[in-house]
Amino acid sequence: MKKEVYEKMEARAREYLKNAGIVVRPDEEIEVSDFGLDNVEVIGLQLCVYVNTERVCAKEMVLFPGQTCPEHKHVMTDGKQAKEETFRCRSGKVYLYVEGEGKKEDIHGTLPPMETSVYHEIILNPGEQYTIMPETWHWFQAGPEGAVISEFSTKSTDHTDIFTDKRLVRQTVIDN
Repeated sequence: MKKEVYEKMEARAREYLKNAGIVVRPDEEIEVSDFGLDNVEVIGLQLCVYVNTERVCAKEMVLFPGQTCPEHKHVMTDGKQAKEETFRCRSGKVYLYVEGEGKKEDIHGTLPPMETSVYHEIILNPGEQYTIMPETWHWFQAGPEGAVISEFSTKSTDHTDIFTDKRLVRQTVIDN
């Protein structure tokens, strides 16, 4: 991803957080992830991690209108339980897809240009939340106004996530 695109997405995410009433200090980093596809407006995620210890993690995630965080699952690492996470929608609408009953023809979101396999739909509006159990395939997408999501979880080891679409990587590479 070009550095100027990264910086633009980061500034835009700060505005979304501010508009949702969430204070992020100037010295707190907002990571922009394009999952290696260099199409961050469509497949991407912006996040600010407040704390990530051996026991807990808290972060804010921003999705722009129609932007999708790709299908993945959190797995056991170093003999430690995989991440359990709770998403709480702060603003906008989130289309969350997890394992279970559901057909892709019936979803309210838009199928992203990547491999997906789970279509049990949970729609989160502001104040609503959902807990994703460890080792559960899931992906999520913002509605037409974008979304701000607070995540509360056990230790986050996002770099070990497994993606359905094998083209995807978690680490963003920034070009000058």
